[in-house]
Amino acid sequence: MAADPYATLGVARTASEKDIKSAYRKLAKELHPDRNSDNPKAAERFSEVTRAYDLLSDKDKRAQFDRGEIDADGNPAMPFGGGFGGAGGGGGFDGRFRSGARPGGFSSRDFEGLGGEEVDLGDIFENLFGRGGGPGTGGFSGATSGFGRRQAPPQRGATVSYRLKVPFVDAAALKPQRITLGDGATIDLKLPAGVEDGTQMRLKGKGEPGPGGAGDALVTVQIEPHPSFTRDGSDVRLELPITLDEAVNGAKVKVPTVDGPVMLTVARGSGSGKVLRLKGKGFSKKGGGRGDQLVALSIQLPDDLADLAARLEGWRDPGNPRSRLGV
Repeated sequence: MAADPYATLGVARTASEKDIKSAYRKLAKELHPDRNSDNPKAAERFSEVTRAYDLLSDKDKRAQFDRGEIDADGNPAMPFGGGFGGAGGGGGFDGRFRSGARPGGFSSRDFEGLGGEEVDLGDIFENLFGRGGGPGTGGFSGATSGFGRRQAPPQRGATVSYRLKVPFVDAAALKPQRITLGDGATIDLKLPAGVEDGTQMRLKGKGEPGPGGAGDALVTVQIEPHPSFTRDGSDVRLELPITLDEAVNGAKVKVPTVDGPVMLTVARGSGSGKVLRLKGKGFSKKGGGRGDQLVALSIQLPDDLADLAARLEGWRDPGNPRSRLGV
């Protein structure tokens, strides 16, 4: 039987959904097989953490577990702890039906112990349910039609984990991604709105086969870095080089975005550090819409400064750009 899922994730039973998700993501990053290829115990621990999160992230299953209706594997809990306490105080009832038991009910003569002794059912039921068990008292009265313990349903197959590397611009624009599963099948995945590094996607029935059906596949998204773009929440930032004459005189320049290049107007007299905004050119948001692209201007001087120096001969800027710094 699996360990207590709360203990596995290291959270209290009163933990919120946010706390549970945060604890899982922290452990998943630490224990992911890709980061622990030389540590098989980490992979085993990763699977345990994932199973615990699967149960606690499902509101219905979590409630059932808290009420004791299912165990940590999601299987129905055994009634009375899986057995009956016998008169001898052992861990379970060691009697068995006699082959000639009468249909419609049984009495003490229908049971015999493993040692051949008859067992007094009255004592057993009184120990289990209390004396005087009549209708409405929670006990038994009269002939009992039979009892037995509920069998657990066949277990589903194990969850299989995958890592999906997604290019930065594809993640921002939510372009479909193709993944190849362990059985060789390929699937085109639609990235969710608000996708970020570490986002997980569950593929039902794409895990290991099992007696109760196939398990799931758990795909963890890894957004690859970009040489020019950086992410800032739902916005995308870019440092855009411009020439001195474009800054002084103003110009229309071509700017790369995650959706392709666009034309941007640089106002006359723009300086380095000025930030321009391109609406709707950022990452998708969970609530709908997209962030913006923030373009920071950076004036680049020419490699050969001789001509520029000649043109500026005798000219000095009377302003003090460092005055706001108090110097």
